This record gives sequence, C-alpha cells and structure tokens, in this order.
Amino acid sequence: MKIVSLCREGSCCPVIKITDEEVEIGEKGNTCVLTKEQWETLKDKILKKEL
Repeated sequence: MKIVSLCREGSCCPVIKITDEEVEIGEKGNTCVLTKEQWETLKDKILKKEL
C-alpha cells in the first residue's frame, strides 16, 4: 500500500491510499473509494484539465 498526504505534516488534511485493488481518497469519516479504472479516469481528466 502506498499512502500520499496532500498537506504538510501535522495538519488536518486528506490522504490517498493506493492498493493493488483500489484507491481511497479522504480523511477519517469522509472517504471515497475508487477502483483502479476509476482512479485512472480521474487522473486522466485532471491532467487534461477537464476537471
């Protein structure tokens, strides 16, 4: 599992947890779970500035 924090250490902010099967984005009590396919689609749209 790979975990990426979206803020500096010590602050309250969301993280991204990436496993072989899914990607979880959010913080305690407020998360979104995406399949790998959904994650790749989201990433692609962000990089193309569609979102």
